[in-house]
Amino acid sequence: MERSLHAIGGAVSRESPEAFAQAYDEHVWNVYGFFGYRLGSREEVEDLTQLTFERALRAWGRFDERRANVRTWLLVIAHNLLVDHYRSKAAARHDPIPSGEAGDNILGQAEPLDQRLGLSPELETALNALDGRERELLALRFGGDLTGREIAELTGLSLANVQQILSRALRKLRSELESTAKAEPAETPH
Repeated sequence: MERSLHAIGGAVSRESPEAFAQAYDEHVWNVYGFFGYRLGSREEVEDLTQLTFERALRAWGRFDERRANVRTWLLVIAHNLLVDHYRSKAAARHDPIPSGEAGDNILGQAEPLDQRLGLSPELETALNALDGRERELLALRFGGDLTGREIAELTGLSLANVQQILSRALRKLRSELESTAKAEPAETPH
């Protein structure tokens, strides 16, 4: 007989829609937050969050809580989707449409949408100053709400290495934010 999602009580089977719905409700913001730290577009974050749960639903019957908890399992799926996303973006790069083409008038009439995720421009700039690994670990820690140990298991790094990278990344982030804050008063006219 299959193990239940809940080790104690076992009232809800892993294959039941209620168990998946519960996993979604409990972890959707962890997945969304992970993508939010990694991507600059709300549309991309929402799309990849949706894809994560679509893949998870298809694989739900194969989920094994002995190997990882649900949140970690979902973030592994999210991480793999992010890697695929970056690969497809790199492969799909092409020259921009030259001006004067047929669609310019239609596109020019639309007002730009605010596609930011609610992060301040200063925080977005500071996050972009970090290298990929630092930003990924911050995304897992603060966006995905994983512990250092869970991040170490997910990434294959030692716990000490995860803690060191997070500490260094937070110092860099603080330094970037402080330098931005110091520069702002000097730039405003009196």
